[in-house]
Amino acid sequence: MSAFPISTLALAAALSVSIPAAAHVTLDNPHAAVGSYYKAIFNVPHGCMGSATLKIRIRIPDGVIAVKPQPKAGWTIDIVNGAYAKPFALHGAQVASGVREVSWSGRLPDAYFDQFVFQAYLTPDLPAGTVLYFPVVQECEKGVSRWIDSKEPSATPAPHLTLSPKS
Repeated sequence: MSAFPISTLALAAALSVSIPAAAHVTLDNPHAAVGSYYKAIFNVPHGCMGSATLKIRIRIPDGVIAVKPQPKAGWTIDIVNGAYAKPFALHGAQVASGVREVSWSGRLPDAYFDQFVFQAYLTPDLPAGTVLYFPVVQECEKGVSRWIDSKEPSATPAPHLTLSPKS
């Protein structure tokens, strides 16, 4: 057997392993320092079962505060506010509530990808080394994909952020 078929098989095997990793909603930068602002960019690579995405909903984990979503042309933003698990200090003031969920409604055809963005503050009392999960529900013309699992490995992993110490 020549080297070419073996290389082709190795490439096919590598591609088959990497395709599922790109098939779910992910964070563009999965690392950030505690006690700093973070620009969360959620990559949405496709719709559900070949149909267009109509809504992306993201739940905000505890310790992530002062969330400000970025507007997108042609999309409507909805925000669900609520109480934090405890008050946090932010710019000299105590903050006890804020955005707990953000969603964008519009239309993203399955043939395209897009990014959904918000800025937030990662409170300094979050322990470095912690992994924060941002459960995402992707509503489509045909079905729903729930990227909500915090267990590894998973067929429906939630986008996650690994926290590092403040530099």
